[in-house]
Amino acid sequence: MIANNISRRNFIRLSGMTGAALSLGFYFPAKGKEAEILKTEAAGDLGIELNAWITIDSSGKVTIVNHRSEMGQGSFQAVPQIIAEELEVNLDNVNIIFGVGNSAKYGSQITGGSSTVRGTYKKLLKLSASAREMLKQAAAKRWGAALSDCYAENGQVIHRPTGKKLGYGDLVAEASKLEPPKEVELKDPKDYKILRKPLPRQDTPLKVNGKAVFGLDKKLPGMLYAVVERNPRFLGKVKSFDDSATKTVPGVKHVIKVQMNVFTTKREGVAVVADNLWAAMQGRKVLKVEWDDSGFEHHSTDQLYTKMNELLKGEPISFKTKGSFDAVYEKATKKLEAVYETPYESHSCMEPVNCIAHVTENKCEIWGPIQGPDWIQDDLSKQLNIPKENVTVNMTFLGGGFGRKAFTDYPHEAAVISKEIKAPVQVVWTREDDTTQGPFRPGMVYQCKGALNDQKRIRGYETKMAGQNMNHQWPGSDKTSYNDSVTEGFLETYLESIPNYSFGDYPLDSPIPVMWWRSVYSSTNAFAFESFIDELAVLGEKDPLEFRKEHLWDDRYHALVTKLEEVSGWKSRGKNSGYGVAITECFSSIVGEVVKVSKKPDGKLKIDKVWAVMDCGWYVNPDIIRAQVEGSIIMALGAATKHATNFKDGKAVEKNFDTYKMPRITDIGDIEVHIMDNEEKAGGVGEPGLPPFTPALTNAIFDLTGKRIRKLPFNLDEV
Repeated sequence: MIANNISRRNFIRLSGMTGAALSLGFYFPAKGKEAEILKTEAAGDLGIELNAWITIDSSGKVTIVNHRSEMGQGSFQAVPQIIAEELEVNLDNVNIIFGVGNSAKYGSQITGGSSTVRGTYKKLLKLSASAREMLKQAAAKRWGAALSDCYAENGQVIHRPTGKKLGYGDLVAEASKLEPPKEVELKDPKDYKILRKPLPRQDTPLKVNGKAVFGLDKKLPGMLYAVVERNPRFLGKVKSFDDSATKTVPGVKHVIKVQMNVFTTKREGVAVVADNLWAAMQGRKVLKVEWDDSGFEHHSTDQLYTKMNELLKGEPISFKTKGSFDAVYEKATKKLEAVYETPYESHSCMEPVNCIAHVTENKCEIWGPIQGPDWIQDDLSKQLNIPKENVTVNMTFLGGGFGRKAFTDYPHEAAVISKEIKAPVQVVWTREDDTTQGPFRPGMVYQCKGALNDQKRIRGYETKMAGQNMNHQWPGSDKTSYNDSVTEGFLETYLESIPNYSFGDYPLDSPIPVMWWRSVYSSTNAFAFESFIDELAVLGEKDPLEFRKEHLWDDRYHALVTKLEEVSGWKSRGKNSGYGVAITECFSSIVGEVVKVSKKPDGKLKIDKVWAVMDCGWYVNPDIIRAQVEGSIIMALGAATKHATNFKDGKAVEKNFDTYKMPRITDIGDIEVHIMDNEEKAGGVGEPGLPPFTPALTNAIFDLTGKRIRKLPFNLDEV
């Protein structure tokens, strides 16, 4: 970890480097222009903040700053694998460290939208290829040889005619004095030695041997520990509290009222601070708090969904239209209408939320599982009225994130407590805190209508979405604006092949905080979209996969469907099993999944197998892709059949894994993942595998049983 803002000198010192170094970075000019590669030595002369991602020291060691978080999705492996390919180094000689929050150096650091690879891979390839060429130039100059006679391999430059070799460490001093080349030639993917290979992840040994530092592992000298009794109704206030019993617990040092920002509101609570976590937790148990819960609605789950269904009777905020759906639907002889419901969900990361803060008079430093260090730096600067450059946000490994750990509430709360007690403090959320306090994935209701033409193809399609709009919660938001994610998950090519469509939004207002959840709105949208496409196929008496193919006006989509048919044996499926398919598009990747179900001897359903085909365009490591698709499918299975967050009298009902149940290994059969090879730009990997699973599962259940599932979650044993 780097404890200070990165200067070139500190970067080298803290990375354990000695002697000369070649350090390159990106200069980000005006928005929309291509980033330029510059040497970091030029930073002072140019007065430009640079992102030093690659440094090579005199021993030949390559160090890479990972500016994004690692929450299990594989950035700790993917980023160095990209660098190592064009730099021509062995991954065993690559060291990677986390960068601190600094958008001026790194651009956006938010780990979300499956953006780490797809947002930076071209720049990283060019950056590493430029470093390689500078090292080759240095070697050619020393030998008095033609550059064309020199090539790089395994951390060395080799002179082809004579076989002479020089290690990168021997060349770094001379190379650092050269200007980066304006243009570099990148490898053809067929020539990759490291990329697209299933290389083992560099963070796995660290996690096995205990060297990986997660948020809960981090410790500081003199650090205290805090837990907070927060109002269970989100907007409630602290009326009074009695801490007399709490203060008798050995180790308890402070009991204070605290507030943290949650979008435009304040969440209130009482913090118990002690010299060890156990004492803080015991002190909280005997704390007595009286809450003021007046002035806002205490929603229950039934009330929320009643409101959403009522909203569907009105006029939506129009998001996207083409043609005249209403006219087509009114005249159609083959038409269909259906309503789908999806539940609120907790993020339930295996590592509950936690954060360390140390606030002094005019400085603040944060350590913890942070998905958006630049966001936290900016937010704390404003909240604490501290210059941005005096706020340091250090990332640890994250035990899961899924969007929850990109939020600003828990670092703000830790900073408030640290400032009050004038000491470093680690604020730990218990599993119950994490499960009940949110923010949650919003529950949604969808009304879908469709009409077929004489050829039994879709002539008109409409989806109206009712539920909380995450964008409406932020300060200064326009609450009359539509949800810009209404079509998220819908195949782009459908918007070309369907002549008349309409998508609209009915925003629900509620005190319950909601936020991004893995694949964001695609996780709920896709259930409605791909279930309804299946229902339209049945209405047209067509094979569900063939029906989809008729509406895919693009070779890329056809190639994926062909692969999905082939690997799943779709055309030769048996009569005693149910097969369901769904194809979705999310964060520039297309994923198709087929689920096979059958009945056990006792008549209950079981999931026999899942086939997934991922088209994410340019990719790094097939093993990471397979792991992410498998994890996405299991997470989708839980949200479809195992758990949901319900509310009663304004409070979350489920508190821990005894009621918010997780899938078990016996709940699903084999998962087989296939990856498309093509020349498309890189798409996301960590999230796009989730949306198609649930509709593929429910479509398979219909195929086997004739029962159409339109409300989640459902119990497989009760279908």
